[in-house]
Amino acid sequence: MHKAGFVSIVGKPNVGKSSLMNKLVGENLSIITAKAQTTRHRIMGILNGEDFQIVYSDTPGLLEPKYPLHEAMMNYVKVSLEDADVILFIVELDEKYDEQLLSRFKQIKSPLILLINKIDLAKGSQVEDKIVYWKNFIEAKEIIPVSALTGENLSQVLVSIKTYLPEHPGFYPKDELTDRSERFFASEIIREKIFLNYEQEIPYSSEVSIDSFKEEETIIRIRATIFVERESQKGIVIGKGGSALKKMGTAARLALEDFFGKKIFLETHVKVADNWRKQKLKLKQFGYSE
Repeated sequence: MHKAGFVSIVGKPNVGKSSLMNKLVGENLSIITAKAQTTRHRIMGILNGEDFQIVYSDTPGLLEPKYPLHEAMMNYVKVSLEDADVILFIVELDEKYDEQLLSRFKQIKSPLILLINKIDLAKGSQVEDKIVYWKNFIEAKEIIPVSALTGENLSQVLVSIKTYLPEHPGFYPKDELTDRSERFFASEIIREKIFLNYEQEIPYSSEVSIDSFKEEETIIRIRATIFVERESQKGIVIGKGGSALKKMGTAARLALEDFFGKKIFLETHVKVADNWRKQKLKLKQFGYSE
């Protein structure tokens, strides 16, 4: 008997969704930073076993949309919930129920497993108290306290997911790890380094486009454009004498070499795309579908 299905990982920004998926799949497919809204797209990671295939979706954090980029991000969540065979709903240890954001889970028919993350920070009876608390608000098949950081109880999560997966042949070849392209991961890695190297609005106002990705025998040559919303932001990204861009580019190149297991030549340029987060045509160009 072979089981296969789609498992959507959902929750508020910064609760540990990306860390959790990376741990469950065993590869760093989703970018992780301490800043909220790092994940903008729906990223699929595939875990294969002899008798199962789990297709994980790491989705953007649940939020109230303020402009078209947020709307596109929340649309990924909606689609992900609709086609999920199992839903992993993640909350933080000290999180409270938010009716406005979380009421959508009351209509869901798919089996839902509630994960209480960051239990490595728990004190006293906090974990047991939280399990009791969430039982009042969410109809979950199981509530499992976990730590995406230490990996505690993640083996139990895998067992639970497999329990609720339907009998089905695999959806993807067994050696496949993700449905995303190499270009996509190159842009995500560069975007992660922007989040880590710049302050305030720069990470949220920037987007990365891979203009060229050429793989040779011993090296991959990547040319990328970083788009920002205003001319003043372009100056900040480049820095005095190009110093800030060089620092970020070096960090990105090292991470890309680690990810692809090959020498990387990375060329970066910075351009202004006025208010791209609020323009539907620009969002489409950057790969955010309706």
